[in-house]
Amino acid sequence: MSPDIDVDGEHDDIIYPSAIPFVLVHLACFGAIWSGVTWQAVAICVTLYWLRIFAIGAGYHRYFSHRAYATNRVFQFVLALVAQSTAQKSVLWWASKHRHHHLHSDTEQDVHSPRHKGFIYSHAGWIFARKHDKPDLAKVTDLMRYPELMWLHKFELLPAVVLALLCFLAAGWSGLVVGFFWSTVLVYHATFCINSLAHVSGSTRYVTGDDSRNNWLLAVFTMGEGWHNNHHAFQSSVRQGFRWWEIDPTYYLLRALSWTGLVWDLRTPPEQVLRNEQRLGVAVINRAAEQLAAHFNSERIAAAITSALHGPELSALRETLTRTQNRATEVLMTLHLPHIPSREEFLREARAMFARTKSLDEIVDRAYELLLASVGTRLAASIQSRS
Repeated sequence: MSPDIDVDGEHDDIIYPSAIPFVLVHLACFGAIWSGVTWQAVAICVTLYWLRIFAIGAGYHRYFSHRAYATNRVFQFVLALVAQSTAQKSVLWWASKHRHHHLHSDTEQDVHSPRHKGFIYSHAGWIFARKHDKPDLAKVTDLMRYPELMWLHKFELLPAVVLALLCFLAAGWSGLVVGFFWSTVLVYHATFCINSLAHVSGSTRYVTGDDSRNNWLLAVFTMGEGWHNNHHAFQSSVRQGFRWWEIDPTYYLLRALSWTGLVWDLRTPPEQVLRNEQRLGVAVINRAAEQLAAHFNSERIAAAITSALHGPELSALRETLTRTQNRATEVLMTLHLPHIPSREEFLREARAMFARTKSLDEIVDRAYELLLASVGTRLAASIQSRS
């Protein structure tokens, strides 16, 4: 099989021509050697950085991807326009990829998981993979009903080009290089760090079934987006800093805008979530259980059992597994075979791995079932090969 084709038969090679503009934007930053760095250009850079970081967080993320609040069509268009001036593709593309990420966070189907594809790929490489070139429009049908958003989708680079020209007109070459290109690159990597670093470094308050972390430093540079574990625990919240000390300027600004009537219906997490007393959903329990079960090597356990059993015992086990067929988990629960870890061992491991949750017993029970099912499958195959 070609190394550029994944198991689903899809091409997973990087689209190098589409990466060229991305590289050129970075190289353009070195143009400051010739253009100079003026205070006016630096002021433009700082202003555009914070303005567009807000547009990414409040617009692309909390509004278009998660519908965490409501607004009118004019402000909706302004949010999309400013966010799209970051040259991070269209509002439809961004929202569709982010919704897909939450559906499959840190699984093999995730578009940018450091766990499966590595840090660099999750940070920026995934953007240029062929299979991610187009948006999944089925995930953003709610946005497609707005002609103005479809227009922005069609001309996705137009806002960035217009902004670059305005920077040049306002402050010359330094305004273009320092004001536009520097701020654009800074916004790129601040945004990308949420996909990569916020799934690698930081603390976890909630069990979310993925690797999301709360990272205070990222929260500072992204206006609150760094409280990523909080976000994954209650995705539709407009507020991501759940504690008073978790600074979330994007939320503060949206709250202020709500006083003017420009935005409304700001969704916040219920008290049960804030106290970390909520019951987890089935999908989260299953993902967490898979993580826990993976800490116990089913292949090694099955091999140890077959080595420890003598001929008659092995034959009896084979007959039992054959007779019960798909009920291997139930059989193994009653047989008390050697080398199978106890539920207490699972519980200790779970307490070490996960944050506090009321659903810990459910995670442990599900993980125990998953391990026994895997061991049963391997035992059946091993016994069959030895018979």
